[in-house]
Amino acid sequence: MGGAAVVTMLLGMFRVKFAAVLIGTTGVGLNASFAAVHTLIGTLSGLGLQFSAVRDIAVAVSKNDQQEISRKVLALRRICWLTGLIGMVTMMLLSPVISQVTFGHQNYALDIAALGLIILFANLSGAQMALIQGMRRIGDIARINVFSAILATIAAIGFYATLGLRGIVPTLITAAAAQLALSWRYGRQVPVIKVALGVRQTFAEANYMVRLGLVMMFSSLMASAVTYATVALITQQEGTQAVGLYSAAFALSGIFVNFVLGAMASDYYPRLTGVATNKDAMVKLVNEQTEIANLLALPGLLFTLAFAPWLVEILYSSEFINAAELLRWFVLGCMGRVFSWPLGFVMQALGKGRWFLLTETSFNLIHLAMVAVGLKYFGLEGVSFAFFLMYLVYIAAVYLVCRHLIGFAWSSEVKRISIVSALSLAAIFVVCRYLPIGAASVVGLGFSLATGLYSLRGLANRIGAENRFVQFFLKIPGAKALINKP
Repeated sequence: MGGAAVVTMLLGMFRVKFAAVLIGTTGVGLNASFAAVHTLIGTLSGLGLQFSAVRDIAVAVSKNDQQEISRKVLALRRICWLTGLIGMVTMMLLSPVISQVTFGHQNYALDIAALGLIILFANLSGAQMALIQGMRRIGDIARINVFSAILATIAAIGFYATLGLRGIVPTLITAAAAQLALSWRYGRQVPVIKVALGVRQTFAEANYMVRLGLVMMFSSLMASAVTYATVALITQQEGTQAVGLYSAAFALSGIFVNFVLGAMASDYYPRLTGVATNKDAMVKLVNEQTEIANLLALPGLLFTLAFAPWLVEILYSSEFINAAELLRWFVLGCMGRVFSWPLGFVMQALGKGRWFLLTETSFNLIHLAMVAVGLKYFGLEGVSFAFFLMYLVYIAAVYLVCRHLIGFAWSSEVKRISIVSALSLAAIFVVCRYLPIGAASVVGLGFSLATGLYSLRGLANRIGAENRFVQFFLKIPGAKALINKP
């Protein structure tokens, strides 16, 4: 998954560069607006089934109950067809209203109607991905991610080059179709026995999935609504180009974080669900994941923080240079996301829907309020600062919830790594904010290299000498001394 995430990340950078050159800040902003729209409607129509189904399938797999697995999968596929079609039709019917609310006019109504196809494709793909992840077929998930990223990149370059701004919607639809085709292909390779389910039985099997999914859906819906509202507020107060700057900064800040969390989430959530009856095992697993996530993310986030102006210009263009200041605050917020991420899955693994709903809803509302205030008084930079501030509060909240649910406490190793991470990021943030670009880059490079070595040592000592990554690293001259391996 790590290797697949690297390939996906590089392809994403390549795709972003072509978008910046071929469609500019306006095009990137328009793309972000369309994505926010279909994500919001897609989240609502998906009912959270992709996430809740992973839990149900993982539980059935742990029991080795083939009949239960097959019933869950068949019910999931049928419900996803139903919700996908409803979502697609809803998007098409409401497209004039959505265009008016988002852009202040109805010029994009037909484009938004076409995005309804993505709703259907995403729902069907979600059913297959839930099966694959619940069965812990990690290799298949990696292949789907890589191949879909390749196809999405080819489509983006082709459509942007030939159609310009009009190529945004075809690119989004093609990417969703590619994801569906690949997930369907690999999902069909999972051995599932045939079972017969009537309509009532289908809804009965899907009942718990839907109930837990609704809670997760509401949380995702709140997050999507915040994203949509943020984009709409920026569009109305600052213009579409400002949305382009915002989306560029946010995307760059998440490159390394999405690589880390995406690589780990595929296996972590099913494993955490598998030990949900053992609180001590859950505490141990959460601490392990927190350590690994921090060590993996820290060097990349420091590098992004130190070289923010250079990265913006290289990966986008000089037209996006004002996104650098936003990027720095987003990077700090992303470190908070890395730190809180392993804790966030505890409530889902335990099936504590009410706790999850209360926590996520509260902080999405807080985030939206912070965004509105920040945008009004500090402009775009206020939006990025709100992201950082929200995660500071969120970490404390999910920690207290997990402490109540499973008696969670951070280990001494997590605390030590967190202190190193926080001090390093704070130091580089101050340096980059008050020193000239050249001097700040030199200092940032030194910090990035030092923390990179620190993280490599920590990772190697945690995942063991038998790991292929460690074995490869030990072949480098001087590596054994670096990680204290005999």
